[in-house]
Amino acid sequence: MTAYTEPPLTMADIESMPDDGNRYELIDGELHVSTSPTFFHQSVLSKVQYRITQYLEQNPIGQVVPGVGIVFDEFNGVIPDLTYVSNERCNDILANGRFTGSPEIVIEILSPGIANEKRDRYIERNLYSSRGAHEYWIVDPETRTSEIQRKRKRAGWRLPFNCK
Repeated sequence: MTAYTEPPLTMADIESMPDDGNRYELIDGELHVSTSPTFFHQSVLSKVQYRITQYLEQNPIGQVVPGVGIVFDEFNGVIPDLTYVSNERCNDILANGRFTGSPEIVIEILSPGIANEKRDRYIERNLYSSRGAHEYWIVDPETRTSEIQRKRKRAGWRLPFNCK
């Protein structure tokens, strides 16, 4: 008996989906759907963004922006909660209002649920790592912790650094 495998979805498929308040992401042709973020999620995101923006006002080396789509190729398109991109890199990876390469820092605010946590902690982390992100931050509002995973000079991520 042969197993049936559906063809992978493409970014063109995602672009044709309805604007129904859900966040559609595509990783290796597999669809990942999230509902709209909660007030608490957005409150944490605003605070993180504010702190980074304060630093960047004193040190104008780049920009921090929420919810910018990153389209790596026709099978991979994601929408991280926050991204930091340096002034030098921005023009190289920005096209038509979206990133086509990984910003230096990608920040995700965890949403409740095992599927959301698995996507953020493993699936997206591996995608960003393989596409050149220097750091991947996971902020967990429930435990009030942050993990910062930095790219090694060689392949792979270092063990996470936890902040309370």
